[in-house]
Amino acid sequence: MSVFQSPLTPRIGPQSVSDQVASDKGMEKHYSLEQIGELWGLSTRTVRRMFENEPGIIVFGNAASLKKRRYLTIRIPESVLLRVHRRLRKAS
Repeated sequence: MSVFQSPLTPRIGPQSVSDQVASDKGMEKHYSLEQIGELWGLSTRTVRRMFENEPGIIVFGNAASLKKRRYLTIRIPESVLLRVHRRLRKAS
């Protein structure tokens, strides 16, 4: 420890591998259902069904109540998009 570094200050140095992966996931491009539909020539409804149970998607919005319907915003990270595309390509 240097003379200027207090034992209470965090060390600034290389990140762990898990920190790097987490920050990379947050910085990658995220797609809306409409954007994927345009890219793949599919309807938004079809894209929603394709990705609804896929791990790694981001879903946020409000819960449904008796008087209001539920509105959800879904974003698909590029890594998930590529994973699904590879899986569909292998299936055909």
